[in-house]
Amino acid sequence: MLDYVIKFILGGSLVVLATYLSKSKNIFLSGIITTLPIITLLNMTLQIKYMNDQEFHLAQKSGILGALGLVLFIASCYFLTAWVKPLYAILFAIVILFLYFWIYKQIAG
Repeated sequence: MLDYVIKFILGGSLVVLATYLSKSKNIFLSGIITTLPIITLLNMTLQIKYMNDQEFHLAQKSGILGALGLVLFIASCYFLTAWVKPLYAILFAIVILFLYFWIYKQIAG
């Protein structure tokens, strides 16, 4: 049970950090928090703990797909905000991301 409490506190701390950086005028750090690798490292640690080597390897293959999706999502938001408000850019980028995953699933089978 204590394990879950610690994970909850760590997750909440990340949300508080993201909120603080978003409200600050430090644009660089606010942008970097979007792709903060600490979440990836925490997830990989949990995968190592609960998966065997083959499952971990397959999970990392999916991670590559997710990383490409993240780049597509952030790039879409960046380019779309030149034409529309940020909220609409994010919503449209989500649609683009879902299309990306759908097309990948159709091709990969």
